[in-house]
Amino acid sequence: MTERPGVVHSAGPLPTPERTGMTRIGRMSLVAAIAGIVFLAGAVGVFVSISGSSPSPAVLPGSQLSQPIAPSATMTQVIASLQARLRVEPQDWRSYASLGLAYVQQARITADPSYYPKAQGVLERSLRIDSADNFQAMVGMAALALARHDFSGALDWGDRARTINPYNGNVYGVIGDAEVELGHYRDAFATFQKMVNTLPDTASYARVSYARELGGDVPGAISAMKAALDAAGTAEDRAWASYQLGELYFNSGRLDQAHAEYAQGAQLSSVYVPPLAGLAKVAWARGETSRAIRDYKDVVARYPLPEYVIALGDLYAISGDKTSAAQQYSLVRAEEQLFRANGVNVDLELSLFESDHGDPKAGLSTARAEWDRRHSIHVADALAWALHQNGDDRQAARYSRFALHLGTQSALFNFHAGMIQLALGNKDDARTFLSRAIAINPHFSILYAREAAETLAKLGRS
Repeated sequence: MTERPGVVHSAGPLPTPERTGMTRIGRMSLVAAIAGIVFLAGAVGVFVSISGSSPSPAVLPGSQLSQPIAPSATMTQVIASLQARLRVEPQDWRSYASLGLAYVQQARITADPSYYPKAQGVLERSLRIDSADNFQAMVGMAALALARHDFSGALDWGDRARTINPYNGNVYGVIGDAEVELGHYRDAFATFQKMVNTLPDTASYARVSYARELGGDVPGAISAMKAALDAAGTAEDRAWASYQLGELYFNSGRLDQAHAEYAQGAQLSSVYVPPLAGLAKVAWARGETSRAIRDYKDVVARYPLPEYVIALGDLYAISGDKTSAAQQYSLVRAEEQLFRANGVNVDLELSLFESDHGDPKAGLSTARAEWDRRHSIHVADALAWALHQNGDDRQAARYSRFALHLGTQSALFNFHAGMIQLALGNKDDARTFLSRAIAINPHFSILYAREAAETLAKLGRS
């Protein structure tokens, strides 16, 4: 097979499914194509396509980029259909595997992690019936592990699935997602390259985009995400890709382009919530705080993802409404407990939240626990910030350097690095990092954007 352009280091044209003669995955028989997670931490993964005769996953849930698309009603119908089939055919291991994937997706769509134990139960049932060549259930277990932030487990299940079917492009997506989250970047980028070589479609282009973004190639990331948009086969898929483009533009400080992509995503799908959150974020960045609060309230009412609840709380906080802010932060903590109770590891998210919102010691404890499990740049940044918030800036600087070692153009990472250097008395380094943060995106944080600008003003620009 012809080698495709390099995942990270090439911003050149990407292959299209039509050009390679490969069909685009996304058609559905029993299950509508839908997108998968990430919550902060939680990388890509978008669709599941299941055939009534031979169910198989198409695009897998990932970590950083994945989000739910399809309406809950659609997935509820899918689940009911699979349950009905299993009442008639109780030994149908393929349908059990499909039901497990449907439960994982329903958890993402509804932000209800109680579906994860259900998914585990039916996937294990599928494997008990057929444990030898059950590719579908193994991929389902990998998807479930990703959703629960068990990235080592996801990699193990992905490797087992690859042993059975090494020619399925999507299995390289779940493996690569796990490798990224574990900090195995060289392996992950090679895996994503193999995925796009095998199956050039929306999911593989999106992973190329994320890899390029991690490597600091934002123009290349945008180019790859545009290819993902061009390859999208449904309005919902295009809404997802438009939202991702909006995020790339927003995170690089281009509000007008971000607004246009978020607005297009919202227009393409009335049930996909993230573009509405993007529009609320742009409203805040443009100084329309009251509108941003109103819009985030609507978003949280429809889809209470912790990321959005935190944003709403932060908007209340900077507006001086401490009571409303505290209510949102309490909801975040309750959600984290619910996720933990259903087997989801939220140490990274909890560390960042507590370091910024009240309990730095807890933030440091959870960041250290997560670093013991995996060495990703996001965990390194969270640990650096937690150490800084606890007064250990020498150690913080060490992890901050690791967080930036890929060249990722993250305003937040650079802000953290700048404040750590300032605490160490290194004003020149602090000025460099803070200048870089604001140059990348002056609206990088509801809580810290103003502090970054004011601190840099006091230091004086170099």
